[in-house]
Amino acid sequence: METNKESNNNEKNTNLGTPKNFLVPIMLLHLRDFNSHGYELMQKITQFGFNAVDQGNLYRILRQLEKDGKVTSEWDTESEGPAKRIYTITDAGEQYLEVWASSLANYQNMINQFFNLYQPFFPFQQHTKKTDTEK
Repeated sequence: METNKESNNNEKNTNLGTPKNFLVPIMLLHLRDFNSHGYELMQKITQFGFNAVDQGNLYRILRQLEKDGKVTSEWDTESEGPAKRIYTITDAGEQYLEVWASSLANYQNMINQFFNLYQPFFPFQQHTKKTDTEK
């Protein structure tokens, strides 16, 4: 009989999650479309599909991105409520995002090849509704 500890270890081994540091290009991608403060960026990231984002980690990453010259920030004191730091992607951040996109495209090709080999054994079927002409 499997114990809870063994079950948790098996779960951790099979749940590979997202590629390491995948949060960085997602953040830059959202900053490319609009300047944002941290909380707003966190909301966009969770809408993208990240289940939980550690707020402290998000701000550490933003500070590191700023230190590395990939984003800039300035205080917004004109909006209602307390002042907020607004983040903007830089040209270096755009270039870094382009490298990530290229790497992910290569990764996507490998994933496609994986499923092309995997599919004959376990075919994935899309359930589509047949139209009247197909019946």
